[in-house]
Amino acid sequence: MGRESARTVCVAGLGVSGAAAARALAAEGDRVVVVEARDGERQRALAAELAAAGIEVVFGEPSGPPEGTGLVVTSPGWRPDHPFLTAAAAAGVEVIGEVELAWRMRPPAAAPWLAVTGTDGKTTTVRMLAAMLAAAGRKTIAVGNVGAPIVEAVRGPYDVLAVELSSFQLHWSRSLAPRAAAILNVAPDHLDWHGSLEEYVRVKGTLYERAPVIVHNADDEWPTRLAAPYRDRADRRVVGFTLDVPRPGQLGVVEDLLVDRAFTDDPVRNAAELAELADVRPFAPHNVANALAAAALARAYGVPPEAVRQGLRDFKPDPHRIMHVATVDGVDYVDDSKATQAHAAAASLAAYPSIVWIAGGLLKGADVDDLVRRAAPRLRGAVLIGADRAVIRDALARHAPKVPVVEVSADHTDVMDRVVAEAARLAAPGDTVLLAPAGASFDMFSSYIERGEAFARAVRRLPGYREDAPGEEAGDGAHETTGGGRAG
Repeated sequence: MGRESARTVCVAGLGVSGAAAARALAAEGDRVVVVEARDGERQRALAAELAAAGIEVVFGEPSGPPEGTGLVVTSPGWRPDHPFLTAAAAAGVEVIGEVELAWRMRPPAAAPWLAVTGTDGKTTTVRMLAAMLAAAGRKTIAVGNVGAPIVEAVRGPYDVLAVELSSFQLHWSRSLAPRAAAILNVAPDHLDWHGSLEEYVRVKGTLYERAPVIVHNADDEWPTRLAAPYRDRADRRVVGFTLDVPRPGQLGVVEDLLVDRAFTDDPVRNAAELAELADVRPFAPHNVANALAAAALARAYGVPPEAVRQGLRDFKPDPHRIMHVATVDGVDYVDDSKATQAHAAAASLAAYPSIVWIAGGLLKGADVDDLVRRAAPRLRGAVLIGADRAVIRDALARHAPKVPVVEVSADHTDVMDRVVAEAARLAAPGDTVLLAPAGASFDMFSSYIERGEAFARAVRRLPGYREDAPGEEAGDGAHETTGGGRAG
C-alpha cells in the first residue's frame, strides 16, 4: 500500500465492513482504533473478538480521530458531513472506505474486478455475473455491497471478482480501476446522503474513470450520458446493452434470444447467441436487462457464450425479488418486497399487464406521482398499507381515479391477511396481485424480508390455495407475461 508500518488507522463503524477492515489493517501491522457510537450487546461481543487481535474499540459518539491518526477508513453508511469525518478532513487526515482500502491492499497479480453499480438491480446482476464466471470455470465470488467484505476477498484464491458497489462505497473510493465497469440505471435515491441528484450521478459515474471497458444501459438516460465522454478515447471500449435489437457494439434482444454484437470478430455482420429469454429467472423485463449487463461484463472478461447461458440457468434468484408465490383461482401472487423505493417498484409494475398493487410503507420523502402515472393503465386495484399510504392514495386519485383503492391500517389484527384478502377480492382471473411497496418496511415490519414472508404466508392461507398449485419455483422459471422494461 505504500505506507509506513507504524501508522495509526482509525476505522469508523463496527459493522461488517468496518470489522473486516480493522482485521485486515491489524494483520498488516497497523495500530487500529475502531470508533463506534452504538454500545450494544452485539457491538461489545465483536469488540472483545477484535481485542484479541490487538484492535482497540472506543464506544461513544466520536468527535474526531485519535491523536496521531494517519488514515480514517469509514463505513459506507457514514455521511460525508458527519462531524467525525469533517474533523478528520480538517486535520488533513485522508478518509477512504473499505472498498478503496481493499483496492490498495491487493497483492501482486491480484484478481481483476468486474464492477457493477446502479440504483437498482446491482445484487441480481453481480450474482448472475458470478454464475457466468463460475460456468466458465473461473474461481470467483460476489463481493462488495453483497456477500463477503471485499477487503477479505482480495486476499483469496480467486481468478476474478464480481463486485457490487453502492454510491456510498464509490464516494469513499478514489483509485479503483476495474477490468470492466457497468452502470445499470440511475434514478433519484439517497439524495439526503449525497445532497443532490447531480452529486449522486457524479459519484456513480466515477466507476467509469479508470475502466478500460465501459458497459452502460443504452435504454437509460444517465448511464448513456455518463459513458458518452469515453466513446472517442482510444484507451476505452464503450459497450451498450438494450432490450431492443442491438446495434454493433451492443448486447440486446432479437425475438426470444439474448445476443452479443460487441464482443464478436465482426460486430457489423455477426452476432453471438448468448441465451434465450426463458433462461432468465425470474422472468421480467428489467431482469433481462440485468442479464445483458452481466453478460457484457462476462464477455469483456472472455467468457464464451455457452457459459453465459449456463450461468443464467445456474443462477438462483434471491428471495422477495419478483418471487411468484402461488396461483390461486387464476390469480398470480408475486412477492417483490425488496422493491423498497419507486424506481424498483416501477420495474415490477412494468412486468405485468393487469395488476392489483399492494403498496406503501416509509417513502422517505420520495415522489411517487410519476410511478403511479406510468403504472395507471395496468392497475385493476390497489391495497395500501404503511405510514405513507396517503401519499400513494393521493397520487392514485390524481392519475388513476377509477382504480378501486383499499387502505389497511397497521393496527388491524393479522394485517397482511387482511391485505391479501382485499387484494384477492379486487382481482380477477388473469390478474397479478403484486407486492411492490415502493417504500421501506420499518414502520410495520422488521425488514423487507419479514414483510415478504408475511405476504407469502397470507397467500397460502387463502381459501383457494392448494399445495400442488404452481408456486415459487415454477413461477421463477417461466412466468412469461410481457416484454420490454428497464435494468434493475
